[in-house]
Amino acid sequence: MANIAIVTDSTAYLPQNLIEEYNITVLPLGLIWEGEVYRDGVDIQPREFYERLKTAKELPTSSQLTVENAKSAFESLLKEHDGVLGIFISSKLSGTFNSAQQAIEAMESGKEKVAAFDSLSTSMETGFQVLAAARAAKEGASLEECLKVAEQARENSGIYFVVETLEFLHRGGRIGGAQRFFGTMLNLKPLLAVLDGRVEGIGATRTKRKATQKVIDTVAEKVEGKTPLRIAVLHINAEEEGKALLAKVQTQFSPEEIFLAEVSPVIGTHVGPGAVGLAYLAGM
Repeated sequence: MANIAIVTDSTAYLPQNLIEEYNITVLPLGLIWEGEVYRDGVDIQPREFYERLKTAKELPTSSQLTVENAKSAFESLLKEHDGVLGIFISSKLSGTFNSAQQAIEAMESGKEKVAAFDSLSTSMETGFQVLAAARAAKEGASLEECLKVAEQARENSGIYFVVETLEFLHRGGRIGGAQRFFGTMLNLKPLLAVLDGRVEGIGATRTKRKATQKVIDTVAEKVEGKTPLRIAVLHINAEEEGKALLAKVQTQFSPEEIFLAEVSPVIGTHVGPGAVGLAYLAGM
């Protein structure tokens, strides 16, 4: 049986109990705010971050995983594991995946035992890919087998969300195909998805309630007839809305696995407070 280590970045923002259960290594991305550098989820937590964001005079910026930090993590894990699989935020949203690839190339030995995988997503869609691979690794799967599981999970997962405003995505340059909605959304709530690694606008409604229902309906179409079903309800400083959505989704879908997940500050700085959404993994 192989002993493979699974690594991800902090934007996946997996629940802590799952990180511990599957011994997942999380490498923090950075936030640069008013001249200070914070490690995502380490030096600054979501609630603290979003409270400060309410009155901030300037928005923070995010920074990708460094080559040095990735290389150090890979080399350290190889001392106790047969291989390492890193699953990272979409290369179209961050340079983190590229940093991981560069880190592997910079390794003096063992690089053939390390693989970097582009999730083509973020938040808990990435998280479900990580969990699938970590569960395979716990069963003794090889590096190649864990990589195939991650690929399968990427093909069978998705993420859809509603934001209060497109302003944060616009300022952060992550707006992608949702750009077509910008400037016309004063009285509308945009429905967004991560498609092929980019944030895309897929519709809009006049109220957040209707937009959230559209998220549920869209996910229902995507997962119809596929079991098992795993769902993460996501929120950005909107816990009560998240809990209400959790209850509704639990009743409608009866998934095998469901949990409420906060969104990391690095993603929150680009999406903005008040966003809610669903990520899913269906059929595996």
